[in-house]
Amino acid sequence: MTPTGLSTGVSTTAKRTVLVSGASIAGPALAYWLHRSGCAVTVVEKAGALRDGGYPIDVRGTAVEVVRRMGILPQLQDAHIDSRRCTFLDPDGSEVASLSPRAVAGGVEGQDLEVRRGDLAAILYALVRDDVEFLFGDSIDTLDQSGQGVDVTFHSGQQRTFDLVVGADGMHSRTRETLFGPEEQFHRYLGYCFAIFTMPNSFGLSHEVMVWNTPGKAAALYAVGDSDELHAFLTFHQPQPPFDALRDPDAQRDLVASVFAGAGWEVPAMVNTMRDADDLFFDTAGQIRMPHWSSGRVALVGDAAYAPSFLTGQGSSLALVGAYMLANGIATNRDHSSAFAAYERDTREFVAMNQALVDNGAATLFPTTARALEQRNTMLRDLVTLPSATARPAHSALRLPEFAPLR
Repeated sequence: MTPTGLSTGVSTTAKRTVLVSGASIAGPALAYWLHRSGCAVTVVEKAGALRDGGYPIDVRGTAVEVVRRMGILPQLQDAHIDSRRCTFLDPDGSEVASLSPRAVAGGVEGQDLEVRRGDLAAILYALVRDDVEFLFGDSIDTLDQSGQGVDVTFHSGQQRTFDLVVGADGMHSRTRETLFGPEEQFHRYLGYCFAIFTMPNSFGLSHEVMVWNTPGKAAALYAVGDSDELHAFLTFHQPQPPFDALRDPDAQRDLVASVFAGAGWEVPAMVNTMRDADDLFFDTAGQIRMPHWSSGRVALVGDAAYAPSFLTGQGSSLALVGAYMLANGIATNRDHSSAFAAYERDTREFVAMNQALVDNGAATLFPTTARALEQRNTMLRDLVTLPSATARPAHSALRLPEFAPLR
Protein backbone atom coordinates (compact mmCIF):
# COMPACT_ATOMS: atom_id res chain seq x y z
CA MET A 1 0.00 0.00 0.00
CA THR A 2 1.38 3.42 -0.93
CA PRO A 3 1.51 5.70 2.09
CA THR A 4 0.69 9.37 1.56
CA GLY A 5 0.87 10.35 5.24
CA LEU A 6 3.61 10.82 7.79
CA SER A 7 6.18 8.07 8.17
CA THR A 8 8.81 7.26 10.76
CA GLY A 9 11.64 9.75 10.78
CA VAL A 10 9.76 12.43 8.83
CA SER A 11 9.78 15.88 10.37
CA THR A 12 6.66 16.73 12.35
CA THR A 13 6.30 19.77 10.09
CA ALA A 14 5.49 17.54 7.11
CA LYS A 15 2.06 18.11 5.66
CA ARG A 16 -0.68 16.07 7.20
CA THR A 17 -2.73 14.24 4.63
CA VAL A 18 -6.49 14.27 5.03
CA LEU A 19 -9.11 12.37 3.06
CA VAL A 20 -12.59 13.94 3.01
CA SER A 21 -15.54 11.84 1.86
CA GLY A 22 -18.25 13.97 0.25
CA ALA A 23 -18.18 16.99 -2.10
CA SER A 24 -21.43 18.75 -1.27
CA ILE A 25 -21.20 21.55 1.32
CA ALA A 26 -19.29 20.42 4.42
CA GLY A 27 -16.61 18.57 2.41
CA PRO A 28 -15.34 21.40 0.18
CA ALA A 29 -15.68 23.92 3.04
CA LEU A 30 -13.54 21.71 5.25
CA ALA A 31 -11.06 21.19 2.40
CA TYR A 32 -10.64 24.96 2.07
CA TRP A 33 -9.75 25.47 5.71
CA LEU A 34 -7.56 22.36 5.91
CA HIS A 35 -5.57 23.48 2.86
CA ARG A 36 -5.21 26.92 4.40
CA SER A 37 -3.77 25.31 7.55
CA GLY A 38 -1.14 23.46 5.52
CA CYS A 39 -2.73 20.04 5.05
CA ALA A 40 -2.68 18.06 1.80
CA VAL A 41 -6.34 17.33 1.12
CA THR A 42 -8.08 14.76 -1.04
CA VAL A 43 -11.88 14.81 -1.52
CA VAL A 44 -13.61 11.65 -2.75
CA GLU A 45 -17.15 11.86 -4.14
CA LYS A 46 -19.20 8.91 -5.35
CA ALA A 47 -21.02 11.01 -7.95
CA GLY A 48 -19.28 11.32 -11.29
CA ALA A 49 -19.28 15.10 -11.15
CA LEU A 50 -20.23 17.97 -8.89
CA ARG A 51 -23.94 17.79 -8.13
CA ASP A 52 -25.74 20.91 -9.30
CA GLY A 53 -29.36 21.86 -8.81
CA GLY A 54 -31.17 21.11 -5.61
CA TYR A 55 -33.61 23.04 -3.50
CA PRO A 56 -32.82 26.46 -1.95
CA ILE A 57 -30.93 26.46 1.33
CA ASP A 58 -30.22 29.11 3.98
CA VAL A 59 -26.94 30.48 5.29
CA ARG A 60 -27.59 32.27 8.58
CA GLY A 61 -25.94 33.78 11.61
CA THR A 62 -22.53 32.33 12.42
CA ALA A 63 -22.36 30.62 9.02
CA VAL A 64 -22.47 34.03 7.30
CA GLU A 65 -19.29 34.93 9.16
CA VAL A 66 -17.69 31.68 7.97
CA VAL A 67 -18.35 32.46 4.30
CA ARG A 68 -17.18 36.04 4.85
CA ARG A 69 -13.86 34.71 6.15
CA MET A 70 -13.66 32.43 3.12
CA GLY A 71 -14.00 35.45 0.85
CA ILE A 72 -17.11 34.16 -0.92
CA LEU A 73 -19.74 36.34 0.76
CA PRO A 74 -20.01 38.69 -2.27
CA GLN A 75 -20.62 35.72 -4.57
CA LEU A 76 -23.31 34.34 -2.30
CA GLN A 77 -24.91 37.78 -2.04
CA ASP A 78 -25.05 37.86 -5.84
CA ALA A 79 -26.64 34.39 -5.82
CA HIS A 80 -29.13 35.37 -3.08
CA ILE A 81 -32.63 34.30 -4.13
CA ASP A 82 -34.45 37.01 -2.22
CA SER A 83 -37.81 35.36 -1.78
CA ARG A 84 -40.28 38.13 -1.11
CA ARG A 85 -43.49 36.44 -0.13
CA CYS A 86 -44.69 33.26 1.57
CA THR A 87 -48.41 32.61 1.16
CA PHE A 88 -50.22 30.02 3.26
CA LEU A 89 -53.40 28.44 1.94
CA ASP A 90 -56.39 26.63 3.42
CA PRO A 91 -57.40 23.15 2.17
CA ASP A 92 -59.66 24.78 -0.42
CA GLY A 93 -56.85 27.00 -1.69
CA SER A 94 -58.01 30.24 -0.11
CA GLU A 95 -55.42 32.51 1.47
CA VAL A 96 -54.69 32.30 5.18
CA ALA A 97 -51.82 34.79 5.34
CA SER A 98 -49.12 36.24 3.11
CA LEU A 99 -45.94 37.46 4.75
CA SER A 100 -42.19 37.78 4.49
CA PRO A 101 -40.36 34.42 4.57
CA ARG A 102 -38.04 35.91 7.20
CA ALA A 103 -40.99 36.43 9.53
CA VAL A 104 -41.54 32.67 9.42
CA ALA A 105 -37.94 31.45 9.52
CA GLY A 106 -36.48 34.00 11.91
CA GLY A 107 -33.98 35.35 9.40
CA VAL A 108 -32.40 38.81 9.36
CA GLU A 109 -33.06 40.88 6.27
CA GLY A 110 -29.88 42.13 4.62
CA GLN A 111 -27.69 39.63 6.47
CA ASP A 112 -28.90 36.05 6.10
CA LEU A 113 -28.70 34.41 2.69
CA GLU A 114 -30.88 32.07 0.68
CA VAL A 115 -29.23 30.39 -2.30
CA ARG A 116 -29.67 27.32 -4.44
CA ARG A 117 -27.83 24.38 -2.93
CA GLY A 118 -26.08 23.81 -6.26
CA ASP A 119 -24.88 27.42 -6.40
CA LEU A 120 -23.28 27.15 -2.96
CA ALA A 121 -21.67 23.81 -3.87
CA ALA A 122 -20.30 25.26 -7.14
CA ILE A 123 -18.85 28.33 -5.38
CA LEU A 124 -17.16 26.17 -2.76
CA TYR A 125 -15.76 23.81 -5.39
CA ALA A 126 -14.38 26.67 -7.49
CA LEU A 127 -12.66 28.00 -4.37
CA VAL A 128 -10.67 24.82 -3.73
CA ARG A 129 -10.44 22.84 -6.99
CA ASP A 130 -6.93 24.13 -7.83
CA ASP A 131 -5.55 23.37 -4.37
CA VAL A 132 -7.28 20.10 -3.48
CA GLU A 133 -7.29 16.68 -5.13
CA PHE A 134 -10.80 15.55 -6.15
CA LEU A 135 -11.65 11.93 -6.89
CA PHE A 136 -15.07 11.86 -8.56
CA GLY A 137 -16.88 8.63 -9.29
CA ASP A 138 -15.25 6.81 -6.37
CA SER A 139 -15.91 6.10 -2.70
CA ILE A 140 -14.40 4.53 0.39
CA ASP A 141 -14.83 0.76 0.65
CA THR A 142 -12.80 0.00 3.78
CA LEU A 143 -10.91 1.84 6.52
CA ASP A 144 -8.14 0.24 8.57
CA GLN A 145 -6.66 2.16 11.51
CA SER A 146 -4.34 -0.56 12.78
CA GLY A 147 -1.20 1.22 11.55
CA GLN A 148 0.22 4.74 11.93
CA GLY A 149 -2.48 6.23 9.72
CA VAL A 150 -5.74 5.21 8.07
CA ASP A 151 -5.34 2.64 5.29
CA VAL A 152 -8.11 3.28 2.78
CA THR A 153 -9.31 0.97 0.04
CA PHE A 154 -11.44 2.76 -2.52
CA HIS A 155 -14.26 1.24 -4.54
CA SER A 156 -12.06 1.68 -7.62
CA GLY A 157 -9.47 -0.64 -6.04
CA GLN A 158 -6.98 2.15 -5.32
CA GLN A 159 -5.29 1.88 -1.92
CA ARG A 160 -3.77 4.79 -0.03
CA THR A 161 -2.89 5.81 3.51
CA PHE A 162 -3.89 9.11 5.11
CA ASP A 163 -3.15 10.71 8.44
CA LEU A 164 -6.82 11.58 8.96
CA VAL A 165 -10.16 10.77 7.34
CA VAL A 166 -13.33 12.87 7.62
CA GLY A 167 -16.82 11.72 6.69
CA ALA A 168 -18.76 14.61 5.16
CA ASP A 169 -21.05 12.23 3.31
CA GLY A 170 -24.45 13.30 4.53
CA MET A 171 -27.21 12.05 6.77
CA HIS A 172 -26.97 8.51 5.43
CA SER A 173 -23.18 8.49 5.84
CA ARG A 174 -21.35 5.34 4.80
CA THR A 175 -18.33 6.53 6.79
CA ARG A 176 -20.42 6.71 9.95
CA GLU A 177 -21.88 3.27 9.35
CA THR A 178 -18.42 1.79 8.81
CA LEU A 179 -16.98 3.26 12.00
CA PHE A 180 -19.91 3.49 14.38
CA GLY A 181 -22.60 1.10 13.20
CA PRO A 182 -26.03 1.26 11.53
CA GLU A 183 -27.80 4.58 11.10
CA GLU A 184 -30.72 3.39 13.22
CA GLN A 185 -28.55 3.80 16.34
CA PHE A 186 -28.22 7.54 15.78
CA HIS A 187 -31.31 8.49 13.78
CA ARG A 188 -34.04 10.44 15.56
CA TYR A 189 -37.13 10.21 13.37
CA LEU A 190 -39.28 13.35 13.56
CA GLY A 191 -42.50 11.91 12.20
CA TYR A 192 -42.52 13.34 8.67
CA CYS A 193 -41.68 12.23 5.14
CA PHE A 194 -41.11 14.51 2.20
CA ALA A 195 -40.80 14.37 -1.57
CA ILE A 196 -39.01 17.08 -3.58
CA PHE A 197 -38.98 17.46 -7.37
CA THR A 198 -39.24 20.13 -10.05
CA MET A 199 -42.18 21.02 -12.26
CA PRO A 200 -43.01 23.73 -14.83
CA ASN A 201 -43.93 27.16 -13.49
CA SER A 202 -47.34 27.33 -15.10
CA PHE A 203 -48.71 29.39 -12.20
CA GLY A 204 -46.88 32.66 -12.87
CA LEU A 205 -45.11 32.55 -9.50
CA SER A 206 -42.07 34.78 -8.93
CA HIS A 207 -39.75 35.13 -5.91
CA GLU A 208 -42.29 33.41 -3.66
CA VAL A 209 -43.46 30.29 -1.89
CA MET A 210 -47.02 28.99 -1.68
CA VAL A 211 -47.83 26.50 1.08
CA TRP A 212 -51.04 24.47 1.24
CA ASN A 213 -52.00 22.56 4.38
CA THR A 214 -54.46 20.10 5.77
CA PRO A 215 -53.80 18.32 9.08
CA GLY A 216 -50.78 16.09 8.63
CA LYS A 217 -50.15 17.10 5.00
CA ALA A 218 -48.53 20.03 3.24
CA ALA A 219 -47.72 20.93 -0.35
CA ALA A 220 -45.52 23.80 -1.44
CA LEU A 221 -44.51 25.45 -4.70
CA TYR A 222 -41.26 27.39 -4.52
CA ALA A 223 -40.44 29.91 -7.25
CA VAL A 224 -36.74 30.77 -7.29
CA GLY A 225 -36.63 34.18 -8.94
CA ASP A 226 -38.48 34.34 -12.23
CA SER A 227 -37.54 30.83 -13.27
CA ASP A 228 -39.83 28.83 -15.53
CA GLU A 229 -39.28 25.92 -13.15
CA LEU A 230 -40.66 25.40 -9.64
CA HIS A 231 -39.41 23.34 -6.72
CA ALA A 232 -42.33 21.22 -5.55
CA PHE A 233 -42.57 19.81 -2.01
CA LEU A 234 -45.01 17.23 -0.68
CA THR A 235 -44.66 16.65 3.06
CA PHE A 236 -46.75 14.43 5.31
CA HIS A 237 -46.92 13.07 8.82
CA GLN A 238 -46.04 9.39 9.13
CA PRO A 239 -45.89 7.95 12.67
CA GLN A 240 -43.34 5.28 11.72
CA PRO A 241 -40.63 5.67 9.07
CA PRO A 242 -41.46 3.79 5.84
CA PHE A 243 -38.19 1.87 5.62
CA ASP A 244 -39.27 -0.20 2.60
CA ALA A 245 -40.12 2.90 0.57
CA LEU A 246 -36.75 4.47 1.35
CA ARG A 247 -35.13 1.83 -0.85
CA ASP A 248 -37.76 1.67 -3.60
CA PRO A 249 -38.53 4.73 -5.81
CA ASP A 250 -41.73 3.15 -7.13
CA ALA A 251 -42.92 2.54 -3.56
CA GLN A 252 -42.11 6.17 -2.74
CA ARG A 253 -44.28 7.41 -5.57
CA ASP A 254 -47.12 5.09 -4.59
CA LEU A 255 -46.93 6.13 -0.94
CA VAL A 256 -47.01 9.86 -1.72
CA ALA A 257 -49.84 9.44 -4.22
CA SER A 258 -51.94 7.46 -1.75
CA VAL A 259 -51.39 9.98 1.07
CA PHE A 260 -52.45 12.92 -1.11
CA ALA A 261 -55.32 11.21 -2.92
CA GLY A 262 -58.34 13.51 -2.98
CA ALA A 263 -56.37 16.60 -1.92
CA GLY A 264 -57.40 20.00 -3.23
CA TRP A 265 -55.67 23.06 -4.68
CA GLU A 266 -52.90 22.15 -7.19
CA VAL A 267 -51.93 18.95 -5.37
CA PRO A 268 -53.35 16.52 -7.99
CA ALA A 269 -51.18 18.17 -10.67
CA MET A 270 -48.17 18.01 -8.36
CA VAL A 271 -48.72 14.30 -7.72
CA ASN A 272 -49.06 13.61 -11.46
CA THR A 273 -45.79 15.44 -12.11
CA MET A 274 -44.08 13.55 -9.28
CA ARG A 275 -45.06 10.24 -10.90
CA ASP A 276 -42.80 10.97 -13.88
CA ALA A 277 -40.22 13.25 -12.27
CA ASP A 278 -36.64 12.19 -12.99
CA ASP A 279 -35.28 14.27 -10.09
CA LEU A 280 -37.51 12.99 -7.29
CA PHE A 281 -35.84 13.04 -3.88
CA PHE A 282 -37.69 11.25 -1.08
CA ASP A 283 -36.60 10.94 2.53
CA THR A 284 -37.71 11.16 6.13
CA ALA A 285 -37.32 14.21 8.34
CA GLY A 286 -34.87 13.18 10.98
CA GLN A 287 -31.81 14.11 12.95
CA ILE A 288 -28.49 12.42 13.61
CA ARG A 289 -27.55 12.50 17.27
CA MET A 290 -24.27 10.92 18.31
CA PRO A 291 -22.42 10.73 21.64
CA HIS A 292 -19.10 11.20 19.81
CA TRP A 293 -18.19 12.54 16.38
CA SER A 294 -14.86 10.74 15.99
CA SER A 295 -13.20 7.37 16.38
CA GLY A 296 -9.44 7.16 16.27
CA ARG A 297 -8.20 9.10 13.26
CA VAL A 298 -11.65 9.40 11.64
CA ALA A 299 -14.12 12.21 12.33
CA LEU A 300 -17.53 13.23 11.01
CA VAL A 301 -18.78 16.68 10.04
CA GLY A 302 -22.08 18.20 8.90
CA ASP A 303 -25.14 16.00 8.40
CA ALA A 304 -23.05 12.85 8.85
CA ALA A 305 -22.48 13.82 12.50
CA TYR A 306 -25.40 16.06 13.43
CA ALA A 307 -28.05 16.47 10.74
CA PRO A 308 -30.65 18.86 12.22
CA SER A 309 -33.41 18.05 9.63
CA PHE A 310 -34.99 20.34 7.05
CA LEU A 311 -37.51 21.41 9.71
CA THR A 312 -34.81 23.62 11.27
CA GLY A 313 -33.49 25.11 8.03
CA GLN A 314 -30.01 24.92 9.56
CA GLY A 315 -28.37 21.98 7.78
CA SER A 316 -26.08 24.00 5.50
CA SER A 317 -25.22 26.50 8.22
CA LEU A 318 -24.21 23.72 10.61
CA ALA A 319 -22.14 22.14 7.84
CA LEU A 320 -20.23 25.39 7.20
CA VAL A 321 -19.68 26.17 10.87
CA GLY A 322 -18.77 22.57 11.72
CA ALA A 323 -16.21 22.46 8.90
CA TYR A 324 -14.57 25.63 10.21
CA MET A 325 -14.46 24.37 13.78
CA LEU A 326 -13.10 20.95 12.84
CA ALA A 327 -10.39 22.46 10.64
CA ASN A 328 -9.47 24.90 13.39
CA GLY A 329 -9.16 22.02 15.86
CA ILE A 330 -6.86 20.17 13.46
CA ALA A 331 -4.81 23.31 12.77
CA THR A 332 -4.41 24.05 16.47
CA ASN A 333 -3.54 20.53 17.61
CA ARG A 334 -0.94 18.29 16.02
CA ASP A 335 -2.39 15.33 17.95
CA HIS A 336 -5.58 14.16 16.28
CA SER A 337 -7.24 13.09 19.53
CA SER A 338 -6.81 16.59 20.96
CA ALA A 339 -7.97 18.12 17.66
CA PHE A 340 -11.19 16.12 17.57
CA ALA A 341 -11.83 16.70 21.28
CA ALA A 342 -11.52 20.47 20.79
CA TYR A 343 -13.89 20.33 17.80
CA GLU A 344 -16.55 18.55 19.84
CA ARG A 345 -16.08 20.63 22.96
CA ASP A 346 -16.40 23.94 21.13
CA THR A 347 -19.17 22.99 18.67
CA ARG A 348 -21.53 20.61 20.42
CA GLU A 349 -23.60 23.23 22.28
CA PHE A 350 -24.16 25.15 19.04
CA VAL A 351 -25.30 21.95 17.34
CA ALA A 352 -27.61 21.07 20.24
CA MET A 353 -29.24 24.51 20.19
CA ASN A 354 -30.00 24.23 16.49
CA GLN A 355 -31.28 20.68 16.68
CA ALA A 356 -33.55 21.81 19.53
CA LEU A 357 -35.28 24.25 17.18
CA VAL A 358 -37.56 21.34 16.27
CA ASP A 359 -38.59 20.95 19.90
CA ASN A 360 -39.06 24.71 20.15
CA GLY A 361 -41.68 24.87 17.43
CA ALA A 362 -39.94 24.53 14.06
CA ALA A 363 -42.41 21.79 13.10
CA THR A 364 -45.44 23.97 13.74
CA LEU A 365 -45.60 24.86 10.06
CA PHE A 366 -46.79 21.29 9.46
CA PRO A 367 -49.47 20.67 12.10
CA THR A 368 -50.96 17.21 12.39
CA THR A 369 -54.38 18.05 13.89
CA ALA A 370 -57.18 20.43 12.93
CA ARG A 371 -56.79 22.32 16.21
CA ALA A 372 -53.02 22.72 15.76
CA LEU A 373 -53.58 23.91 12.19
CA GLU A 374 -55.99 26.61 13.34
CA GLN A 375 -53.54 27.68 16.04
CA ARG A 376 -50.79 27.93 13.45
CA ASN A 377 -53.01 29.95 11.14
CA THR A 378 -53.82 32.35 13.96
CA MET A 379 -50.09 32.71 14.63
CA LEU A 380 -49.44 33.46 10.95
CA ARG A 381 -52.18 36.09 10.80
CA ASP A 382 -50.65 37.76 13.87
CA LEU A 383 -47.19 37.73 12.26
CA VAL A 384 -48.50 39.81 9.36
CA THR A 385 -49.16 42.72 11.71
CA LEU A 386 -45.99 42.36 13.80
CA PRO A 387 -42.63 44.07 13.15
CA SER A 388 -39.96 42.13 11.24
CA ALA A 389 -38.74 39.11 13.15
CA THR A 390 -35.32 39.06 14.76
CA ALA A 391 -32.86 36.23 14.32
CA ARG A 392 -33.29 33.14 16.42
CA PRO A 393 -30.56 33.02 19.09
CA ALA A 394 -29.44 29.55 17.99
CA HIS A 395 -28.41 30.85 14.56
CA SER A 396 -25.65 33.05 15.99
CA ALA A 397 -24.91 31.33 19.28
CA LEU A 398 -21.32 30.40 18.44
CA ARG A 399 -18.59 33.02 18.35
CA LEU A 400 -15.94 31.80 15.92
CA PRO A 401 -12.33 31.68 17.08
CA GLU A 402 -9.73 33.25 14.82
CA PHE A 403 -8.47 30.58 12.49
CA ALA A 404 -5.18 29.24 13.79
CA PRO A 405 -2.12 28.49 11.65
CA LEU A 406 -0.92 24.90 11.66
CA ARG A 407 1.36 24.13 14.58
